[in-house]
Amino acid sequence: MPVTTITQTFASRTGAALSGTLVMPVGEPRAVALFAHCFTCTMRSHAASRISDELARLGVATLRFDFTGLGKSGGSFGGGFAHDVEDLVAAADHLRATIGAPSLLIGHSLGGAAVLAAASLIPGVTAVATLGAPSDVAHILKTIDGDLAAIEADGSGPVAIAGQPFAISADFIRQARETDLIGAVHGLKAALLVMHSPTDQIVGIDHARLLFEAARHPKSFVSLDGADHLLTRDADARYAARLIAAWADRYLPAAEMTGLEGVSVRNSGDTLATSVMAGRHRWVADEPVTVGGADLGPTPYDLLLAALGACTAMTLRLISRREKIPLQEVIVRLAHHRNHAEDCLHSDQVGARVQAITREFELLGPLGEDQRQHLMDIANRCPVHRTLTGELHIHDSLRPSATN
Repeated sequence: MPVTTITQTFASRTGAALSGTLVMPVGEPRAVALFAHCFTCTMRSHAASRISDELARLGVATLRFDFTGLGKSGGSFGGGFAHDVEDLVAAADHLRATIGAPSLLIGHSLGGAAVLAAASLIPGVTAVATLGAPSDVAHILKTIDGDLAAIEADGSGPVAIAGQPFAISADFIRQARETDLIGAVHGLKAALLVMHSPTDQIVGIDHARLLFEAARHPKSFVSLDGADHLLTRDADARYAARLIAAWADRYLPAAEMTGLEGVSVRNSGDTLATSVMAGRHRWVADEPVTVGGADLGPTPYDLLLAALGACTAMTLRLISRREKIPLQEVIVRLAHHRNHAEDCLHSDQVGARVQAITREFELLGPLGEDQRQHLMDIANRCPVHRTLTGELHIHDSLRPSATN
């Protein structure tokens, strides 16, 4: 599993126990996001699960949860749109008290309307993204099969939504009709990304236009061409997640720097996947599935070979530039081996096992034989090669634990 999922339980404003899943990335999260699912869906919907998983792979810790009365959450469904907004505020409070306040809100369909209405109530939100969101909450009434007039007269009554039986209140209907979502969007003080499929058969593309026109800058629109309303295709959901992460990056808190030179690595949870940070660059190192990893990134030996190969290529480029050698391209292929000593000319310890790295070069360009040989001699002088073949000392120290 490329991400870690943690079951969450927290209380709604009315005291109902809300159930959620926190999806954590490898290493320290880049940011924290909160995802709101579509009307009568759950946190297990295609869009909710795939987008939150993909965001976690991209470094954003994401909480998805079931609204009151849906999925694994307690309470009764049908309290109205205002209750959904309150649930989002409660989820944000839970995140703030545990891993950190959410700076990114994401909502699908009616969940998109909910995050737009909740954004002003959640401190620290800097970016909001919607997928297939309606421009007015009353749009959901068109998806309800039931006698709404009788419910308004009686105070409550049964309905069917997508073939499933529910009970809703007259207040539910009133809130849907009276909520000024366009006004909330116009007053939004966070960056907005509107994502919508032009072929959405549930919520038409005109809703996206109205939301976009009502919003102030910074705002962006992305067409989810070919996607259906529920984003049932895996490729559509992951495409949306990657775009959200890339778009939101400029609006999320800046990554913290350690202030130390060199490389920092961090491993947490029950996985081999390890976060690597060098300055502002971050990536993941891992092991193949065959040895217990998840194959999320290069292995430690891959990184070692990459360091040697990159340093070799850079050194050859610098020298060829300085000496006017017409080197057009250099390709270095490297492999790591563990050989018996008797197979290695560099060891006199019979029976011992030694480490070996092989390098295969391609030097492209109109080079003379003497120039090729000169560059091959230079290859052994690159700094990483000298470090690996020289006398290397590794000095260890142990920092005191924060709990000591």
